[in-house]
Parts: sequence; C-alpha cells; structure tokens
Amino acid sequence: MKWDVINLDNKKVGDIDLDDAIFGVDVRRDILARAVNWQLAKRRAGTHKTKGRSEVSGSNIKPFRQKGTGRARQGTSRAPQMRGGGVVFGPLVRDHGHSLPKKVRRLALCSALSAKRDEGRLIVIDEASVKEAKTKVLAKVISSLGWGSALVIDGSEVNADFHRAAGNIIGLDVLPSQGANVYDILRRDTLVLTRSAVEKLVERLK
Repeated sequence: MKWDVINLDNKKVGDIDLDDAIFGVDVRRDILARAVNWQLAKRRAGTHKTKGRSEVSGSNIKPFRQKGTGRARQGTSRAPQMRGGGVVFGPLVRDHGHSLPKKVRRLALCSALSAKRDEGRLIVIDEASVKEAKTKVLAKVISSLGWGSALVIDGSEVNADFHRAAGNIIGLDVLPSQGANVYDILRRDTLVLTRSAVEKLVERLK
C-alpha cells in the first residue's frame, strides 16, 4: 500500500510502497508477548545468589551436646534453621534466556510493524539527518512534529550527527535497521522509519 513520505519540516516529499506481507499482517498479540518476554529474559543478568548450608562459614562440629540441655538436638550451626545458616532453595547464578523459533521472531516483528501502521503511528521520512549535531535544534524539530515518544529507525547505519543530537532527548530512541526489535517498537508511541530503513526491513523479513 502507498504511504506518505515526509521530511523533518513536516512537508510531503513523496510516497512509498509498504509491503503488505510485512506491514499489513494480522496483529498477533500472543506472538508479541512471547517476543517481548524472550527479549527481556535474555537481558536479565541472572547473577543473584544466596549461600547454601555447604557454603556459609561455620564449624562442622555439633553446636552443643545431644542430650541434657533441654534444647532441640542440632548437628551443625550451618543448618537453615540456625541463625547465620544457609538458605534453602535460594536463587542461583543462571541464564534466564530461552529459545524462540526464527519464524516466530519474524512474525512478531511484522506484527509490531503492522500494529503501528494500523494505529496510524507509523511515519516514514526521507532521511534522518541534521545540518549540525545540536540537541537543542533537533529537540525543537521533534517538538514541532509532535514526537513525544518515538523510535527512529534508519538504514544500515545511523547518521552520526543525528544520533549525537538525539542522545540527550528524553523519549527519543535511534536505531539502525539491524537493531529493529519488537520491544523497542512497542515501548514508544510513534515509529519513524526512513526510506532506507523500509528497504532494509523488507530485505531482512522477506
């Protein structure tokens, strides 16, 4: 389908064909949820750890004699029920990541792109570039366009000046096309693609 292409001055400079096989699929919310969970699981450090009874400091001898004290018998001061003892079934260092089929990942990305198109929150611009790498200048442009929360996806490489200028703008993320992912697309209200980004995404998802 045809989609308007604008520049950063909010003027139409042409149009582009969006492939319905990528930008017009049925939005699968279950697939989107699976993809987001997969991404966030991979991001987890998994470095949480508690010490078990074999790891805490302490002697191996009985803390007191078996009989005659009036207390419950104890075999070690490192047992979980003792003060300073080990933790039972505590968290261990592990990898929280899990696998997700390539076809599911592809469908999730297509669903995310299609969802933005269906909501009218997809914008295509001719190029993401600025004359000078000034945050103040770009922030004024973004404000005039109404991109309060936006993800800008460029082609294979992001314009260095644009990336530098966007670095300190709250609510604006900039990624190259190979970095396009479901979580970042969904967490921002507006998705902004350059012509080059559309071509690269079609090439990647075909």
